[in-house]
Amino acid sequence: MSDNKEHIKKERHQFTSATAASFPEKGPIDPLTGKEILLSIRNVDITFGKGDKEVRAVKNATFDIYKGETFSLVGESGSGKTTIGRAAIRVNPCAAGEILYKGVRISGKIPRSLDRQVIRNIQMVFQDPAASLNERATVDYIISEGLYNFKLYENEADRMRKVENMIKEVGLLPEHLTRYPHEFSGGQRQRIGLARAMVMEPELVVADEPISALDVSIRAQVLNLLKKFQNEKEITYLFIAHDLSIVRFISDRIGVIYKGDMVEIADAQELFDYPLHPYTRSLISAIPIPDPLLEKNKILFTYDPSQHDYSKEEPVLVNIGHNHYVRGSKKEIEEYTAVRNREVPIKSITIAKPGEERPQVQSNKSTISVEEINARPLHDTGNKIYSVLGFLLPIIMLIVGFIFKKKNHIRNYKMCKKGAIVGLITRGAIVLIFVIALVLAVL
Repeated sequence: MSDNKEHIKKERHQFTSATAASFPEKGPIDPLTGKEILLSIRNVDITFGKGDKEVRAVKNATFDIYKGETFSLVGESGSGKTTIGRAAIRVNPCAAGEILYKGVRISGKIPRSLDRQVIRNIQMVFQDPAASLNERATVDYIISEGLYNFKLYENEADRMRKVENMIKEVGLLPEHLTRYPHEFSGGQRQRIGLARAMVMEPELVVADEPISALDVSIRAQVLNLLKKFQNEKEITYLFIAHDLSIVRFISDRIGVIYKGDMVEIADAQELFDYPLHPYTRSLISAIPIPDPLLEKNKILFTYDPSQHDYSKEEPVLVNIGHNHYVRGSKKEIEEYTAVRNREVPIKSITIAKPGEERPQVQSNKSTISVEEINARPLHDTGNKIYSVLGFLLPIIMLIVGFIFKKKNHIRNYKMCKKGAIVGLITRGAIVLIFVIALVLAVL
């Protein structure tokens, strides 16, 4: 197993980042699959906030996206999917690691010429079709903005031809170009956002849950549009979603992310046949069944993070064969490998028989202690007013701060302490200046 890890590590690091003023015509080739790598996420950490409020949204994320494929990122809300997508278009900076496009580093500080090429080649379709469009601009200007910025047209007639062709391709009419976004439905707005991205003729499109705000009937139309553009223009997609029932049928490969950690990556069919990580199984079991009777009798598979013991060994993402990556400790990886090598598909959805008593979902802990409830007190907000009061009444607020600390209100305690210390130092400085002035006056 250690040899396997070293082999994967060696393969991962043979693509070194390069600095260049422009992108090469083609990206590096993955020796395992023989496919061209368009985008590489390498050991990426993304954090928000500073000090005590710092949040590590993405942790050591590593995966590749091949040219012409649809790579889907799935996970529950807040898992870090959109954060990675925004990092790919250089909106979110990386705290560690790097992002490569065709083998060239695009994260961090890069030349302006390269930054413009990133904007030109990587486009994003946003989740909210209402908030992502300029309400004061006409549809014509919204779609043409990229053409204006990069001068991607010969003359005004050529620009109008490109815009009209694109508006037709997304299922709207040329007369819609003079209207404003508020005059359209949600599905039509999403088509406008799609047209804005596709008119740039990008190589990679980051689709951030583009159908989650749409009706079911409209979802199919937008998905068909995405596949149409992919087939006609060889576009690569980073598709972000939380609904596995959608990504199963449009994805070539799927990456599962849980609280910032990539826990499993595999081909779409491989992932559904052999969901090795328990979190992946829980996501699959949550897929709704169209039959209400079957859905009523479905037994959910729930994921409990406490089942992993990572106190002595850090988990790693390892290729166990079949281009299937799964995260776990050495013991877990051995178990996952043994399960996969049996070649027996894993059943994630279980239906209870009529009249059969359904097992209740149980947690490892039957009761919740007072300590657990107080672990994150509701009113421990760290309000700045405590700091102000600490500055004005340092002794009193120090006492209040220690009471907060005893009640496990750590943020409130820190604010009281911070204000009190600044207040005491300020008063001490004033007294010292007064004493020095008095001594000088006497002398």
